[in-house]
Amino acid sequence: MSVDAVSKKIYVKYMVCLRDKMILNSVLNQQGIKCTISAHGAIELFEGISAEQIYDLKMDLIKHGLILLDDENSLLIDKIINTIIETIHYTDKLPKINFSDLISTFTGSEQESILKIFSDVMGMSVLHFIIINKIERVKELLLYEDIPLKEIAELLNYKNKHYLIAQFKKVTGLTPSYYMKLKEERLKLLKTD
Repeated sequence: MSVDAVSKKIYVKYMVCLRDKMILNSVLNQQGIKCTISAHGAIELFEGISAEQIYDLKMDLIKHGLILLDDENSLLIDKIINTIIETIHYTDKLPKINFSDLISTFTGSEQESILKIFSDVMGMSVLHFIIINKIERVKELLLYEDIPLKEIAELLNYKNKHYLIAQFKKVTGLTPSYYMKLKEERLKLLKTD
């Protein structure tokens, strides 16, 4: 039995730090599984693998305290990640939605258990993942668009620009004005070419 691996992603539970990713990479290399590990920790298979290979991978990962998720949970985690990223990064204005309502459309009544699995896989809560992605979007807007901070706060549904600044500084350790200066420096480089 071979797994269709053209777009196959499998997530690993408890893989929450660089050392875990290095362990996973080592196990995958030892087994000769052709794949890559995505930025979000998914094993993205390049070719089909047998049920025996999946079993061996599961057993090897358990020895390191890691658990290979089943297809259903991997698919749910992937849908949650993609929905958050698409909603934050690829919409002109963030819809005024409650992300837990959005996530419940995928998870139904099992929302609490999948959110726990999400935390076990990503090493952070869904809320923190949303905040990190909103801050990444703020950085992008500051660096590549000419939008005032007040407008960015409105686009991303912050209460006001002061709340955005506080959260930005808490997450990055830097202020949005740092990124505005960085943009100016980058533009100077472009003008000198």
